[in-house]
Amino acid sequence: MDTPILHALSRAVDAGRADACAEFWARVEAVGAPLVEPDPDDPGQRLVTFVWRDDPAGPAGDVLALLHTFTDRDRHAGDLTPHLLRRVPGTDVRAITHRLPAGLRASYQFFVGTGSRAETLRTDRAAWLGVLDAAVPDPYNSAPTLAARDGRNPSSVLALPDAPAQPWARRRPGIPRGPREDTTVDGRRVSVLLPPAMGQQPCRVVVLLDGEVWGSVLAVGDTFDNLHADGRIPPTVALLVDTMGRERRMADLTCSEPFVDWLADVLLPWAGERYGVSTDPAHTVLAGQSAGGLTAAFGAFHRPDRFGNALSQSGSFWWPDPDESNDGPEWLTRRFAATERLPIRFHLEVGLLEWMLVAENRRLRDVLRKRGYPLTYTEFDGGHDYACWRGGLAVGLVGLLSAGG
Repeated sequence: MDTPILHALSRAVDAGRADACAEFWARVEAVGAPLVEPDPDDPGQRLVTFVWRDDPAGPAGDVLALLHTFTDRDRHAGDLTPHLLRRVPGTDVRAITHRLPAGLRASYQFFVGTGSRAETLRTDRAAWLGVLDAAVPDPYNSAPTLAARDGRNPSSVLALPDAPAQPWARRRPGIPRGPREDTTVDGRRVSVLLPPAMGQQPCRVVVLLDGEVWGSVLAVGDTFDNLHADGRIPPTVALLVDTMGRERRMADLTCSEPFVDWLADVLLPWAGERYGVSTDPAHTVLAGQSAGGLTAAFGAFHRPDRFGNALSQSGSFWWPDPDESNDGPEWLTRRFAATERLPIRFHLEVGLLEWMLVAENRRLRDVLRKRGYPLTYTEFDGGHDYACWRGGLAVGLVGLLSAGG
């Protein structure tokens, strides 16, 4: 797809203007990348152009723009060619334009291929992991990056004009900061985020799953500090629970009664004894994303005596895959449909680009509403992406922690 900006560059090159490339890159440096233009056919969309500058001493073989969820979907379909940047003839500019929703927020990176095009476009798991290991952020995007784990490079973040604001996601100077304590509880790593001031009443408590990502990588303590500073939540202790590796994560975060019982009967009493957190389930939030979002809803279902609030982001409510050992998918949704209403509040959100999750989240929403559960439900322009979740987490916490007296 060509856009006015790329057309102007091509015309300048065709006219023999020696300064055409220099002027183009000066514009990119001034306005930042990617380049965003109106869609003449749809005011709800934008034309978004991702650009890469070739090194004249060693031009890349091929360059892929890895736009979170968009590229993942095509990779699952076995075709990465829609994400190859093309060279603008006669320039050092490579570019690709996508038509994207005006409210989109998404993380993205570039992969610079050094081998053949066929090698760059491989979609098997081993090749894809190699792509993710080598991908880099956009050098022309001046917005703060999204940190990555496992030694990978950070991602750049695209936030189009109508994307929801994220006022609490970034560290603010000059506000009180709560301490963080890293410890082990019954053999499992837990990071504890304390409020700057504990207050007179027992603190609210949030149990946040995938804690090793939220704590050490994404610095979610900044979000809690900002919410406390703005008076949007009462004094709250956050318990960031480490998932202890991929295999254990899959075992614990798929409606595991033993894991939820451990949270309810070991972790929360430990936090009550050590930090004096509230024992009132109405003041306790279980929060997670993806399989963690499934577990947040299941934890409240299984132990409403301890978890009165479930915050689920992009919950994997399709679980389980149907086979001979179970009675079919969407097990938890069917359990809620067959059970009288429990004393639980919900905050659910899902990205409109999460093609494997939207319908399932909507079905759970409908079941919960039919049963009369207090519920907030949001669909955002985005995918399975921490760039979206870190903003939605704050919004959900404000809604749940400020409720319940």
